[in-house]
Amino acid sequence: MEEITCLEGPVIRVNGELVLFIPLSAGGDELVEYSRGISEVQGEFLRINIPDWLADVLRIEEGDLVCVHNSDGTFHIGPRNPRRVY
Repeated sequence: MEEITCLEGPVIRVNGELVLFIPLSAGGDELVEYSRGISEVQGEFLRINIPDWLADVLRIEEGDLVCVHNSDGTFHIGPRNPRRVY
């Protein structure tokens, strides 16, 4: 049975880009394999850049909490508290 890693963290803006930093020591090391191609290890963190188009689809902004997990053998990211669409 696959072990699922699920973490939460805030989205921040770095040099105009939305970014999520996941501490490797808090479980980010378990997500490296699943997030290849969209992430990079920077020091003690897994850095995930969130392109504007994806932020629009997920309806996330700077300061929002997002959840990341590796269920079904793939990397998932989504808002902790999704915004309503009116």
